Amino acid sequence: MADRKETGSKRLLKPKEAARYLSISVRTVKRLTARGELPHVRIGGSMRFVMADVLAYVARRRSDG
Repeated sequence: MADRKETGSKRLLKPKEAARYLSISVRTVKRLTARGELPHVRIGGSMRFVMADVLAYVARRRSDG
């Protein structure tokens, strides 16, 4: 069985989960993806986010400030 910590870091986030993590609205998450600022993948028509991409977005914003 895979280590739970490793599995959690590779889990895909739903838009609502990504929004909750970033403390923003789902609408804002979708705007960020439309502008190409927040990478995402589509699986069967559903939008998903890799946690590493979400963390990289935060890091980029932090260095912009």
